[in-house]
Amino acid sequence: MTAMTPGSNIPLSAVRVAVDVTAPVRLDVSGLLLSADGKVRSDDDFIFYNQPSGPGVTYRSGGGTAPDAIVVDTSAVPPGIEKIVVTASPDAAGQSFQGIEPTATVRDADTGSPLATFTPPRLGSETALVVIEVYRRQGAWKARAVGQGYANGLAGIATDFGVTVEEEPAARAAPPARQAPRAHPQPAAVDPRTAPPLPPMPPAPPAAAPAASSGKINLDKGRVSLQKNQTVSLVKGGRPLLSQVKMGLGWEPAFRGKDIDLDASVIAYGPDRKHLDSCYFGKLSILNGAIKHSGDNLTGEGAGDDEVIVVDLGRIPAEASGLVFTVNSFTGQKFTEVAKAYCRLIDAATGEELVRFELSNTEPQTGVMMAKLIRQFSGEWEMTAMGEYVKSRTVRGMVKPASAAL
Repeated sequence: MTAMTPGSNIPLSAVRVAVDVTAPVRLDVSGLLLSADGKVRSDDDFIFYNQPSGPGVTYRSGGGTAPDAIVVDTSAVPPGIEKIVVTASPDAAGQSFQGIEPTATVRDADTGSPLATFTPPRLGSETALVVIEVYRRQGAWKARAVGQGYANGLAGIATDFGVTVEEEPAARAAPPARQAPRAHPQPAAVDPRTAPPLPPMPPAPPAAAPAASSGKINLDKGRVSLQKNQTVSLVKGGRPLLSQVKMGLGWEPAFRGKDIDLDASVIAYGPDRKHLDSCYFGKLSILNGAIKHSGDNLTGEGAGDDEVIVVDLGRIPAEASGLVFTVNSFTGQKFTEVAKAYCRLIDAATGEELVRFELSNTEPQTGVMMAKLIRQFSGEWEMTAMGEYVKSRTVRGMVKPASAAL
């Protein structure tokens, strides 16, 4: 059985799989069938307790004593459906995931044998969660750990996947009267157990900007500009990028005439989040030379990247599956004294910039996790923008929080 981390995936060895989600409190579990545009086709594609079956996907109640589950029969999913996302939200109205640690288990639906588990890290004010997605890739079915939270409950998830919802007051004591959310353009009721009063629905995001819940694209259309928590698959022309890349990290002093001394590093982890090694100004080469550091920049002045870390993706040993890129202020300067901090991934052979992520906010901390690269079961790498601040002046203090963020 595989213990998954955010963004990782596994091939499905069973035609019929069940995804159940457990927690110390009762959860409502639902599924949405999504087409190539990442949206539901109609209200029939929303599967939950009050609409328990759809094409190839069914809701299975645990009856309050066992976890609810979404069962996917991949042989019966219509050709136009590319993924099924499995969501969870606390049963109590308005309750968040603060202090609740849900765990999703992907099972063979016929034998009950577990195939993988996933516990999303760092949950807090979220009241709903996209936990797992079961998706089709080149004729094969896989499962990916997601862990994307929403602070506006089921309504936030529904809106993000193309469902227009409005609140309809209903008595909790009469569950048969509750109706499923309906797809655009016909609004209908959403489950009042999980949906707080809704603000006016925001406009749908433009197609060029991937939504935070699905948020993953590849390199086929050229340079990718990421926002926080978005992911890009390092695949171009259908092939994984396995050559040398450079992670360039740069910054400028926020106040003219003042030097800023920051240190860029990369921390390598195994599939169980075990720390393997760290590459930084004091150790310029790790993993038998597969990762190399350019050396320390003491001021941050000047155009271009301040520090560069070269990663030979094809030479990363098999036991290394996650890389977290960090920046620290060894001298104790806070990131509120830093301007224009960014990281960018560059093709080392051509010098072409592939991916860029610019920090849009600063916090009075001395460390930040900029981005992570995670190797998928298929061998491809995925880069996710992070922008998570940590109180640490050295890479040593980043090892534990970076592990938790994988």
